Amino acid sequence: MVLIGEETLNWWERITLKTYVMSDIHNNYMLFKKMLHAIHFSKEDRLFVLGDIFDRSNHNPNPVDLYFQVLSLGERCIVIRGNHDQWLAEYILDYFSLPERKRRKIEPYRYNSFELLRDRLTPIDLQNLAKDIMQWPLQLQVEINEERYLLSHAMTSLPDELQLQDYYLAGIQDEVYLERGIPGYISICGHSCTGGRIWKNRKGNLYAIDCGCGFRDGKLGCLCLETKEEFYV
Repeated sequence: MVLIGEETLNWWERITLKTYVMSDIHNNYMLFKKMLHAIHFSKEDRLFVLGDIFDRSNHNPNPVDLYFQVLSLGERCIVIRGNHDQWLAEYILDYFSLPERKRRKIEPYRYNSFELLRDRLTPIDLQNLAKDIMQWPLQLQVEINEERYLLSHAMTSLPDELQLQDYYLAGIQDEVYLERGIPGYISICGHSCTGGRIWKNRKGNLYAIDCGCGFRDGKLGCLCLETKEEFYV
């Protein structure tokens, strides 16, 4: 498991203008570009993407340009691993571990990402992408304006009480977690579609920001941590 704490985010010590969080882009390069424009994302800003960059979207899917756009942001953008990212990486690594004659016999990848990526990337680039995904953290801890945040794809945990990988990637049905969050932190997660609007619990210490971007009528949501302003495209 890869888990990164706030002490490793050295660039965070520098003054930044705004910090944004979004999740579950699901191959929708067009909406990602629109969101960067909507928030006026600048060279001083920082962005956390809480997983599921890939898979699901069948309307104008473009995982290659989406991934390259994320890479082009450099240190300004940090990606947390989601379950769809994990599935894609595992499939790529399994596929290329086989002799070429056996690759035709394995089950096709359940989503469109693998074929779309393979159309434009070399086998080496695909495997490097998979290895990069497996290095994306499962949870991050950051502090902004004296507020402590935990960022993960599906569920967060106390930093000193690490859980198994699937806890962060897929979560569990836990009403107590949704009601109480993690004491002493503000948790922000994606994974579970909220029906088009960012959701927060009554305590205001847990946000769910997957607004359904992977579906035809879904939206991409984004939250500014300094102001709690919400953006939708």
